[in-house]
Amino acid sequence: MTVPKVDFYLLSDTEPRARLRTACRLAEKAYDQGLRVTLRTGGAAETAEIDELLWSFSDRSFVPHCVWPADSAVAAETPVLIGSGALTDSHRDVLVNLGDDAPSGFEGYTRVLEIVGADEAAKTLGRSRWRRYREHGANPESHNL
Repeated sequence: MTVPKVDFYLLSDTEPRARLRTACRLAEKAYDQGLRVTLRTGGAAETAEIDELLWSFSDRSFVPHCVWPADSAVAAETPVLIGSGALTDSHRDVLVNLGDDAPSGFEGYTRVLEIVGADEAAKTLGRSRWRRYREHGANPESHNL
């Protein structure tokens, strides 16, 4: 199995929704490139919040999405899946990970995108995920936003 390309996006914005807005922009960019996206959240509340935000974060575009597994009947037809459970078997082009950990099965993706908040707790969790990816043979890159 090949190792995915892993990118960490380091935020300077301390506003609580900055991570979610960044995740929406990354999902939109991947969708515009014709890629299938899994957007993994940290839990049900965050899933609901990003589901709502994807409808309204940009007035110039629309990102077709659904929550898995709740909308699993249409998931195969939808470019962007959102959820906090185990990773899907489909949508393996891009994983946008908002969870606290590097999920089991990330190796099956072509790209993994991590968004790290500006607070110290988020940076600590980000460093832990960075180490996990390195332990699995990835060579993560960081980008300051």
